[in-house]
Amino acid sequence: MTDLYAVIGHPIGHSKSPLIHSAFAQSCGQDMAYTALEAPPTGFADAVRAFVASGGKGLNVTLPFKVQAFELATDPMESARLAGAANALKFEGERIWAQNFDGIGLVNDIQRNLGIPLQGLRVLICGAGGATRGALMPIADQQPDCLMVANRSADKAVGLQREFAGRATLQGGGYGELAGERFDVVINATSTGLSNEALPLPEDVFAPGALAYDMVYGKGLTPFLAQAKSAGVTRLADGVGMLVEQAAEAFTWWRGIRPDTRAVIDQLTVPLR
Repeated sequence: MTDLYAVIGHPIGHSKSPLIHSAFAQSCGQDMAYTALEAPPTGFADAVRAFVASGGKGLNVTLPFKVQAFELATDPMESARLAGAANALKFEGERIWAQNFDGIGLVNDIQRNLGIPLQGLRVLICGAGGATRGALMPIADQQPDCLMVANRSADKAVGLQREFAGRATLQGGGYGELAGERFDVVINATSTGLSNEALPLPEDVFAPGALAYDMVYGKGLTPFLAQAKSAGVTRLADGVGMLVEQAAEAFTWWRGIRPDTRAVIDQLTVPLR
């Protein structure tokens, strides 16, 4: 019997998840169907219950439901607890397991696909929202020399520093505190890639040979990546690899087999220009 999976969000028509998971299922010989499920903004829980009642085995969760997915779970895993949000659910009887694979997807893309080990590097994350929360521990686990969060509201970044104290060596502050600092990896976890708004970054924040990484995908040369390019950065990446790698983590969690990601990443990659 074909197992049912889906991605749930609002809106959902733009999602690449059905393409990604269908490719994974074909390459791994898995008997599963994967669709897109649009839920009304106030009807997430009801939509999940209806999906489970129809035989659904698991869901990917995208905006605006990641926090609601975490709250609905009976068994949130550590990745979801630390992020306060979930992007993958698995259903077993009355139990709803929740994971957040965004951070490990990011780390896998940087280290496996881009070939940049994070150990010993200086890493800056721009933004202090949910995307950053999900990325902090997977990055910290790689033992960078420095991990800093910068945010327009310095209080939010400092709040993350306090919250993760004891789990990760983390610095938090405003963009003004970056003067004179240089980083080997600079990650944009804000929504500026969708709003055409530049970040107030010092031009010399990028160390020689630095990687500039924007979590937004499929938008070409975003304002952040354009900033980095203007500053002389030649190693630029958007979040398409992160998208595919977090999907691979969910697929592995559900099916017990890890798919190869390279062909799917190549298929979805948009030139950065």
